[in-house]
Amino acid sequence: MIRRRNRKRTELTTEYTEHTERGLFRVFGVFRGDIGATAFMKLTPRERFIAALERRPLTGRVPHFELVFFLTMEAFGKVHPAHRHYDQWAQMSETERRLHREEMAGIYIATAERYEHDAIFLHPNPGSLDETMRLIDLVREKTGDRYFLMIHGDATYGLPNGDEMMEFCNKIAETPDKLHEDAARWVDGALENQEKLARHGGLDGLALCSDYCFNTGPFLSPAQFGEFVTPYLKRLIQAQRQMGFHVIKHTDGNIMPILDQLVECNPHALHSLDPQGGVDIAEVKRLYGDRVCLIGNVNCGLMDTGTDEEVIESARYALRHGMPGGGYIFSTSNCVYTGMRLRRYELILDVWRREGNYGAPAKAPKTTKPKKPAKRAAKPVKRVKRVAGRGKEKPGRR
Repeated sequence: MIRRRNRKRTELTTEYTEHTERGLFRVFGVFRGDIGATAFMKLTPRERFIAALERRPLTGRVPHFELVFFLTMEAFGKVHPAHRHYDQWAQMSETERRLHREEMAGIYIATAERYEHDAIFLHPNPGSLDETMRLIDLVREKTGDRYFLMIHGDATYGLPNGDEMMEFCNKIAETPDKLHEDAARWVDGALENQEKLARHGGLDGLALCSDYCFNTGPFLSPAQFGEFVTPYLKRLIQAQRQMGFHVIKHTDGNIMPILDQLVECNPHALHSLDPQGGVDIAEVKRLYGDRVCLIGNVNCGLMDTGTDEEVIESARYALRHGMPGGGYIFSTSNCVYTGMRLRRYELILDVWRREGNYGAPAKAPKTTKPKKPAKRAAKPVKRVKRVAGRGKEKPGRR
């Protein structure tokens, strides 16, 4: 049984999928007093995205999204919401704030519609809990349940920047208890806010975006990662799933030395699968494709420095090795970043549209129906003959 969250109500539904010649459809019974109430409809982008996260079989196009699509100025003539600085937000009139919210929501929706995204990663700006809820509500009001909506939801240690690296290393050696204390406090604080978002409704998932790895490997040894990150990541994901959220764990770089720990934390999906860090989607699929959905692996570095042929081959490789058995979502290995040529993103979308399609499931073999017993010969019947010029009928012979 699954729980469907709406803005003002929660409904319990049972759900299953079935294949038809036209694609994957959903059949569900909604219990609102009429137990027999049913619906039969084609899957929405949101439902397709969830099916992939849950590694359920799909027909038709492989789901697609990007963590961020920063090229909104080139695509729509609008500054991306994350590039805006609202230092005087509180000083604005509510009318002005509403206009900004409307434009930001419109940018997210326009991006999803033009580039056929099945999910929208919202980056609320300002990022307060209240403004986050307003943005979720606004996108839902404009699109209904069409798209899967997510926001950032990580609270674990990520790769320190250059100014913080030495201090972090010192804490590992000298005050490890303080690191554990901070890690637990951060997770508790994140879950408190996420519980409020779950009660509010409208949000489908959380993307956990703390980066753990360089291209050469994780910033902590596997043993240290298992001490300072894994227990808190596991507790965070477990609680988020219990709230009803689908959870995507993102990290760039070479995750292979800690891949087993990431999978053990039980996210619905792993995002990035960074080929610049030596991550081979074919190998990850072989090892854990039956336990976690895979997202990404189209080489972001080649999107900028490679030839068109290299970009096309990277997209093909990700599709070829991610698609078998389902549980794959097409995307770049990071995001559509500032400075990327839009034409390059459109190039991989062309590959996705042509080659990222699941075939229709095999039809069930026909069964031979038993022959019906022969009917007895019917007795001759009299035909009725109309006599010209009269309204009466009289019997005639065969």
